[in-house]
This record gives sequence, structure tokens and C-alpha cells, in this order.
Amino acid sequence: MASRRHAIADDLRTQISTGHIKPGERLPSEAQLAAHYTVSTPTLRNALALLQAEGLVEKVHGKGNFIRHPLPRITYVGGGHTVSNTTLDVSVRTTKVRARGHLTNLLQVAAGTPLTEFLYLSQAGKSPHSLVRIYIPRDLAPAATPGESPGPKGAAAALLAEPRLPLFKVQESICARLPTPTEAATLRISSTLAVLAITRVTADTTGHIVEVALLTLPGDRAEAVFTTHLSAKDRRAEG
Repeated sequence: MASRRHAIADDLRTQISTGHIKPGERLPSEAQLAAHYTVSTPTLRNALALLQAEGLVEKVHGKGNFIRHPLPRITYVGGGHTVSNTTLDVSVRTTKVRARGHLTNLLQVAAGTPLTEFLYLSQAGKSPHSLVRIYIPRDLAPAATPGESPGPKGAAAALLAEPRLPLFKVQESICARLPTPTEAATLRISSTLAVLAITRVTADTTGHIVEVALLTLPGDRAEAVFTTHLSAKDRRAEG
């Protein structure tokens, strides 16, 4: 029934985009929608799941399915910057931790190495927007008082755009995956909604890893953009 699922999602998507169904409006019950489209309830729910993943529909337990108000868009620009179409508030929490698991590999340090974790949670109003965790060897980290400091700072990644050390190389990897339980709870998203997970590893001029940033962006409002500038030689080679 994949074709029916997509056909139903397309019809509802059109009604939403044309304003026939308005933000904040509750959809008919799932049973009513299933009867309207002459499909089974599971097929109808699969169609709604597509719209939920796109951020168009929100299911509120015990109340039904509602059309979501437009979500603030997030654009991740290669190099460590995020751009949003809305003003954000960012809370910052600093914690002393020790390297373990994948952090030892990313930072190329021994297990138990003292690190400073900077946790940045950006919000649009009361709605969580993005989550950034940055890990720095403690002897390289800027002085900071453990705790939380909220304020209108803009996109979280932009807070760390100013280099603290002479930098030489930034390597980024991106994947789409399901959120961890902690990420889903922090960002207030469904555990079935994919997130855009970006790992940014920064090295100094000697090749030592000085910073690892882990960015988690909800997949229903995020995109990544990378721009490659070709030299005249590259353009001639392609021609």
C-alpha cells in the first residue's frame, strides 16, 4: 500500500501548502481519515508518519494530529556555521568530563584524559532548535565556570567560530540517524524522527586534534550546504 500512503500524504500536503488546512488546526480522527480515503488505519497512520517526519503534522498523545506551525529552518554551512531564519536563544553548560568511547578516537587521546565539555542548546522561543556538544582537552580549553549561561547568542556553532588556537585542518562527517533517547528528550522530537548528525574534528598547525564538535539537528528542519570553489586549473581540467 505504499502508493496509497504517498497519495494520501500528497493530498494532505497540498491542503496544508494551499492553506485549506491551517497551522494549529486539528485533523479529523484517524478513523475518519481512513474512511475518507478508503484505506486501513495502519495505511493512514503510515501516511501521517510521512508528514510528521517532514515537520508538517504533529501527533499529540490523547488529542490527535495537528498541523504544525512553520518550523524555523536550520542551514548548516560547511566550516562550522549554522544559519537560522529566526532569532535564537542559546544556553551554555560547561562540564568537566573524561575521554571515553568514541571521544578517545576522535580526539586521539588516552581513555580518561581530562576534557571540558561545552553543551550548547539553542531555542526559538520555547522550542528547542539544535544541540551542539564540543569537547576540548582541558589544558587547551578557555577558562569557564561550570554551570549554565543563557542568552540571545544566535546559532550555537557560531559561538565557537572564533579560533582559540592557530588552526590548520577541519574535517567534517555527516550522517542521518535516529536520535538517542537523550537527544530526543532534549530536542523534544519523536524518537522516530531522523536527525542530521555532524561531527567536526579540528586540528592545529602541528596536526594535534584540539577540538571535536558534535552537532545534532532535527531532520524535519535542517539541511547542510557545502560550496566548492574550483581554481582556474580545475575548471580547465573539467572542460
